[in-house]
Amino acid sequence: MIRVEHLTRRYGDFTAVDDVSFEISRGEVVGLLGHNGAGKTTIMKMLTGFLEPTAGTIHIDGLEVGRDTTAIQARIGYLPENCPVWPEMTVVDYLDYEAALHGVAEDKRPAAVAAAIRRTALKEKAAQPIQTLSRGYRQRVGVAQALLHDPDIIILDEPTNGLDPTQIRHMRELIRELAQHATVIVSTHILQEVQAVCERVLIMRSGQLVVDARMDALQKGRRLLLSVDGEARDTLAQVSGVVAVTDRGEDHGHRQYLLEAGEDAAPGVVQALCAAGLKVYALQPERRDLEAVFAEVNEGREVAHG
Repeated sequence: MIRVEHLTRRYGDFTAVDDVSFEISRGEVVGLLGHNGAGKTTIMKMLTGFLEPTAGTIHIDGLEVGRDTTAIQARIGYLPENCPVWPEMTVVDYLDYEAALHGVAEDKRPAAVAAAIRRTALKEKAAQPIQTLSRGYRQRVGVAQALLHDPDIIILDEPTNGLDPTQIRHMRELIRELAQHATVIVSTHILQEVQAVCERVLIMRSGQLVVDARMDALQKGRRLLLSVDGEARDTLAQVSGVVAVTDRGEDHGHRQYLLEAGEDAAPGVVQALCAAGLKVYALQPERRDLEAVFAEVNEGREVAHG
């Protein structure tokens, strides 16, 4: 669906995006993460054809940004971070205007606008001027305009910005619904939102892509948590596949260890401990949340994932 190869963008001596490559398949929901200045927004602007790459290529279903930009833009729905709207227009008039800009045929615009309003739960606000709406509702108007033309690719920059908890839940449901018919790229600073809706994550740091992994593999990591009834460091150090052993002290009378080892080392760990006469009370893969992974990345540590 989307193939990015050696994408680079420079501003004079400053390199905002540095030799980035990745592929996104149809129907994937992908989170694009990184601190401010990491290159996320620059990548989104190049994907949507609003900014030319200094080097590299972007292909979407055989079309190439630059050569086929207009055709590609017709297939993309985009919500920029600042959610540009015409504040003096009513919601329904603004969406009708945006539908015209998206190339929706005049006889099909009322149905397209009605569907976008329904999907974003804007019915009660449809006749109100946008300037009277809360920030959360304005955000929903921005999402609605991105859906009007039934795009194949939807790019959402901070889609839950300004939403209350109920609206955030609705937005998560909407993103899951969109993924049934479109490829969705979500960029956000709210890591919980990525965990809730994305199946894969791309993490940028200083213009470079440092992590490209599925969420389940990323959070699983390559460490095991062990609870045993006695001193086991020497025994564990001899097990094949165990790279390092960290003693975490006692908890409820059981010794706790963190093992640098994959899940495939678990049977050998249990066998060695039983042979040494030690009782195993727990042995499980370490589960990391995305916040921990993100911190590792931005501390410059290599992130282990499957």
